[in-house]
Amino acid sequence: MANPCCSFATAASTAAFPRCGELLTTKATTSGARSMVPKSTYVSSKSIRTTTRGFLSPSRSSTKNRRTEFLCSDAVKEPSISASFDELDPEQHIFKSADDEEQACTIQELMVPVAQDLDEMTANLKNVIGRKNPLLIAAADQIFGAGGKRLRPVLVLLVARATAALMKLPDINAKHRRIAEITEMLHTASLVHDDVLDECDVRRGSTTINCLYGTRVAVLAGDFLFAQSSWGLAQLENLEVIKLISQVIADFADGEISQATALFNTDITFEDYNIKSHQKTGSLIAASCKSAAVFSDVPLDVKDDMYAYGKHLGLAFQIVDDILDFTQTEEQLGKPPGQDLATGNLTAPTLFALQADDRLKGLIETRFKDPKDLELALKIVEEKGIEKAMTMAKQEGDKARAALSKLPDSPSKRSLESMVTYVLMRIN
Repeated sequence: MANPCCSFATAASTAAFPRCGELLTTKATTSGARSMVPKSTYVSSKSIRTTTRGFLSPSRSSTKNRRTEFLCSDAVKEPSISASFDELDPEQHIFKSADDEEQACTIQELMVPVAQDLDEMTANLKNVIGRKNPLLIAAADQIFGAGGKRLRPVLVLLVARATAALMKLPDINAKHRRIAEITEMLHTASLVHDDVLDECDVRRGSTTINCLYGTRVAVLAGDFLFAQSSWGLAQLENLEVIKLISQVIADFADGEISQATALFNTDITFEDYNIKSHQKTGSLIAASCKSAAVFSDVPLDVKDDMYAYGKHLGLAFQIVDDILDFTQTEEQLGKPPGQDLATGNLTAPTLFALQADDRLKGLIETRFKDPKDLELALKIVEEKGIEKAMTMAKQEGDKARAALSKLPDSPSKRSLESMVTYVLMRIN
């Protein structure tokens, strides 16, 4: 995740926006978020060397040269009103295959208990950016106008309904819906800023917002979403939830810094990896799930269980993502496989392989000075790290399922249980 703290750096970025909170006027009804290339970056083929297997080499040209090779320029392009949310949210960009279609059906089934809630949320989010500022007039449609998996708000709404069933509430309330909106705004803002910091022009095969419309529009859009989510959070007037979500924003920055300072460091531990993964992925899921439980007024132990569910599901998601970086093809990933290792970001599969093969340590510490070094390192990880990482992901998934034990049976609880299967089946 990108560091959101930099998003309020200039007065210009705030001057372009209406007063904070002015556009959050649509009421929810009561019915129904440098010197390294992170794994999300897809680097131009002219700025890298590749091995005979096509894996990314760590060598890079200067920033100045790389910028001339991007698919886009720094000039701000006028956003198109017809642009879709998929252009902005990089997490939605996937290459379709038979497996993707099967997963798409599965996620739609998981959303059934909260389908109407999601429709209401999307309608509200379209009005977040509003229509007053010419620079961002198209961004409202672009950011929240089209589909996408919306996994994080789906989880929030499922927890809301599952915990409401526990407390025998007639329905979820407006605060449940608002925390789902805030979660999606924070997640989207962090991704937009992530691509700006990484100078990323393509993610998962699609052009990023900063490439399409320029850095200025991307930074302003991300800034605005962070500001609006903060304002919406304050309007909830619940100190427990404010503390939870504020910690998430701090975790975004801490996770990015942790990753940047640990590149090619073979001494990092699994504890370091888990902390970084929680900060970058699990923190938002955990805090938003617990926040949903708070607004159902459940007992403390159930609130803690919902946090544990989000935390372990988030870790499982991150581990699976790290595995896929080694096991999927470039077509499936939308980037060269093995890019995490090539750029020094040591993830769970690599840490397990380091324990099993002493050769890998030297290859990493010399930063793959020979292109064949990277090919050998990738082979070692594939042979000695993937299976153990899979086991680790499944263990985190089991912990997430166990955290649901106090909830009564309901369609929402069953979807929360199945969400674990959905996350894990990506590695099968």
